[in-house]
Amino acid sequence: MNQTSTLSVPERASSGILRGIVYGLITAAIWGAFIAVSRQGIHAGLHASDLAFLRYAGAGALLLPWILRHNPRTLAGVGWARGLILALLAGPLFVLVGASGYLFAPLAHGAVIQLGTLTLASVLLATLVLREPLGTQKAIGLLVLIAGLATIAGPALFEGNATAWKGDLLFASAGTMYAIFSMLIRHWKVNAWAATAIVSVVSGLIYSPLWLIFVGAQRLGHVPVWLLIEQVAVQAVLSGIVALFCFSRVIHLLGAGRAALFPALSPAAAILIGIPLTGDIPNLLQGVGLLIVSCGLLIVVLRR
Repeated sequence: MNQTSTLSVPERASSGILRGIVYGLITAAIWGAFIAVSRQGIHAGLHASDLAFLRYAGAGALLLPWILRHNPRTLAGVGWARGLILALLAGPLFVLVGASGYLFAPLAHGAVIQLGTLTLASVLLATLVLREPLGTQKAIGLLVLIAGLATIAGPALFEGNATAWKGDLLFASAGTMYAIFSMLIRHWKVNAWAATAIVSVVSGLIYSPLWLIFVGAQRLGHVPVWLLIEQVAVQAVLSGIVALFCFSRVIHLLGAGRAALFPALSPAAAILIGIPLTGDIPNLLQGVGLLIVSCGLLIVVLRR
């Protein structure tokens, strides 16, 4: 007899919550590595458009065989119309919109506004569209989590020039895009592998030719080979495949509202991963912010 079938309903629920938390922590760690490695690539002379190409061309090539084995005419039963929408929301456009915000606003604005918008919009959509209950405890956890993000950003959150509002608007747009993506994954009941393969393959097929035509690979030739290998490993394999798969599993196991809380751990993960990459040591305020974010996450995820 299947061991899962012998578990009681509460035991199966607890098992699902635990697995969802593990998938969520993996997602946050990989997205933190994505932030740190992307910053390293930008400092080396690459642009956001180059990073998007490395991510989706690599992930698309790796997952194309999966699509070919699962009825490519209907995109594994999801349909091309829905597949294009998912790729539009979580594909290269999402990366470019979020990265473009840094042209106008400081890094701290992106960490708080983009992730804060993603969290709040996901909870709002889950409550209004998916009918997931909000509850007082969840609302308190959200407020604690946003306060933790603001603490991590520190005084830099209040810095910015006259054009910072443009960057803030781009950050909010990127966060809203991914929130809609999370809601649609749950609403359309798209399984994790299908969501991952569709976003990667469709994005790679559309974006890669456009990048080669209008941008070109000149900048890739001016960075060390080891850096390109590192970027492909993190951007394409970890962020483009593993993290997207894990996040899709979190959505199914915990719901779209609670799943959107885990990206809030990404800035803290980026700070820790960035220590050996850039030599930046987190300050006391950032450490306190990490603890606050963790408390907010636990309040929401472990609610009764």
